[in-house]
Amino acid sequence: MEKFQSTKIFDGYSCVFRQWKAEGTHCRFLHGYGVSFKVWFEGELDGRNWVWDFGGMKRAKGNIDGMNPKAWMDYMFDHTTIVSVNDPYLNLFKQMEVDGIIQLRIIKAVGAEQFAKYIYEKLNNFVQAETEGRVKVVEVEFREHEKNTAF
Repeated sequence: MEKFQSTKIFDGYSCVFRQWKAEGTHCRFLHGYGVSFKVWFEGELDGRNWVWDFGGMKRAKGNIDGMNPKAWMDYMFDHTTIVSVNDPYLNLFKQMEVDGIIQLRIIKAVGAEQFAKYIYEKLNNFVQAETEGRVKVVEVEFREHEKNTAF
């Protein structure tokens, strides 16, 4: 069977994070970006001659972490503070969420490369289930802004 690719850019997200292990750089401080990501889908064409429905995240039957995929992306990246599970100030961040100061998201590791990996894993599992194995995610590019990207 012939394989095809398509891409989709997800943008308009604003989030704050810090890389607490980044000694000697300003990345150890809380800092925010307008973030986006580009996803490469690969697979066989469906009955509409599409690899992936560009609006497929909104119209999905399946979910990611119990949420519609579009809602999950908003939940994770729209005006959130993202920290790693081993950040030494995690309890302070948790208290700020309780106090209504931040919308906290805790993941295994932060940084552009780790966000690309995290999104890839979440979306690839979802896409493969949603298409019954017809399509997979082959790459995710995470953008902190116009100048910094990671795959």
